[in-house]
Amino acid sequence: MTTKIMAMVDALGNLVDFTLLKGQQHDMAGVKPLIKDKEFGALLADRAFDTDWLLLDLEERGSKAVIPPKRSRLKQRDFDKEMYKWRHLIENFF
Repeated sequence: MTTKIMAMVDALGNLVDFTLLKGQQHDMAGVKPLIKDKEFGALLADRAFDTDWLLLDLEERGSKAVIPPKRSRLKQRDFDKEMYKWRHLIENFF
């Protein structure tokens, strides 16, 4: 059995929180508990996190979704490509 670590870092790359997932589980399974009761101005994530419920949740929070749209999304949407470059902070954390 394998395990995945899903982490949330701040704008400086410092750990805010993390959760463990079963290795075969999709990353989206860990999002709700990870962002629950957290305040943040923007969420930077890869296109695997481009889901309607997460985009709606972020909009309701007043947080910016910096998530590229999936190629299969019928209606493509814009995202901040310059801010997306900072996603390396989470990659560097590992």
